[in-house]
Amino acid sequence: MQVAKVRGTVVSTQKEPTLQGVKFLLVQLVDQGGNLLSDYEVAADTVGAGVDEWVLISRGSGARHVINSEKRPIDAAVIAIIDTITVDGERLYVK
Repeated sequence: MQVAKVRGTVVSTQKEPTLQGVKFLLVQLVDQGGNLLSDYEVAADTVGAGVDEWVLISRGSGARHVINSEKRPIDAAVIAIIDTITVDGERLYVK
């Protein structure tokens, strides 16, 4: 799993039939210090996250273990909206 910040949405009217109704988000990965990395990813949103929220994403085959996604061609899924992150007793992120 990886921490990421939602930067935007990805809209596609023509897509694989199993992806109909799936919301896609553009997420930017976050390092252990809370800094945004240069890496971006498109992730299927399973929890209703919004722009600027920090989220937890699952990647690879783990992303397909989300309910109703077992047969979808996805490589990343937003599986949680983060409320807080604490590292070494210090708050790194608070929603």
